[in-house]
Amino acid sequence: MSWSKFPRLAAALAALLIAASAMAQLRTIPTSAERGLMSHLSGMLVSLNGERVQLATGAQIRDTSNRIILPAALPPESRVKYTLDLQGQVHRVWILTPAEAAQPDLEK
Repeated sequence: MSWSKFPRLAAALAALLIAASAMAQLRTIPTSAERGLMSHLSGMLVSLNGERVQLATGAQIRDTSNRIILPAALPPESRVKYTLDLQGQVHRVWILTPAEAAQPDLEK
């Protein structure tokens, strides 16, 4: 079967495969990540559960679609899971989807 005879079918199949691979990207939040409420204050400073905390150099904040966002794009009072580095600075942040926020934490 030659795909050149069916260009629309070939294009539709290619689009379907691309969409399926994009949906297959699962986001993995470590079980060691803590829950919290986070807001951006200024620069690399955030409010985490009401306390001012510094973001680590190279910190990553991921939105609900798992895209990396700038600290200033963090919605106020976001429900998040986060990890800290060895200096106690925020290292990784995942903004939780409603479904993720509803899930109980696993025992550590």
